[in-house]
Amino acid sequence: MAVSFEARDGVGVITLDHPPANSYDLAFMREFGSSVDEAIDAGVGAVIVRSANPKFFSGGADIKRFLEGDTASNMEMIRTSHAAFDRIAAAPAVFIAHVAGHAMGGGLEIALGCDIRYASQGGYRLGTPEVTLGLLPGNGGTQRIARLLGPGRGLEFLLTGRAIGVDEALQLGIVSAAFPADEAEAEVLKIAQRFASGPRLAQAHIKRAVHEGLQLPLADGLGLERDLIEELFDTADAREGLTAFAEKRTPTFQGS
Repeated sequence: MAVSFEARDGVGVITLDHPPANSYDLAFMREFGSSVDEAIDAGVGAVIVRSANPKFFSGGADIKRFLEGDTASNMEMIRTSHAAFDRIAAAPAVFIAHVAGHAMGGGLEIALGCDIRYASQGGYRLGTPEVTLGLLPGNGGTQRIARLLGPGRGLEFLLTGRAIGVDEALQLGIVSAAFPADEAEAEVLKIAQRFASGPRLAQAHIKRAVHEGLQLPLADGLGLERDLIEELFDTADAREGLTAFAEKRTPTFQGS
């Protein structure tokens, strides 16, 4: 299989393993979507999306398959990808991309489809070079890059198709942190375990507030925020968190 799911220490792990560069086609993205569904069904609190390849997170879409296919078949892959990323956004679990190799084109879009991105330090590159092929990043890249970088920086990044290193990706906010290569896997796992043992209802509501709220006018987004915090006030986790704070102890959340 090109994509697989397993649970490790209470954390879900989706592994991309399609040599030589984790380039993908419709079959790959169907497997990716199935792994996302497995992770959601497993009920884990956090999911790491990683690569088994030390050089590539993913080189993006398989260009030869695009050439062989017609517009309808190519768009089926695009729609399959979008549906998988939509399910990630709607999932209660926190999805974390661990980028430790080249993430180009659709490969970077897989990372962008996750909630948070962490990187291993290294000499690899990240970018969306689709414009150099006469295309645009069609797996969410135009929208997510513009939201992360702002329209000005986002357009520059997308229109030039330039590739950047880890340091610039960190500076721009594409990744949240970059860890030494020999420590990164353990560090990302620690972060995922912290989410998995954390207040899952609050985390899920924060995801919903951000992902849904960004699609709304500010007043409506604030209304959604009010509705979600009202729901949380009635939860055992909120009572536990507030009580633990008052008692100066570490809270124990149950997800209820």
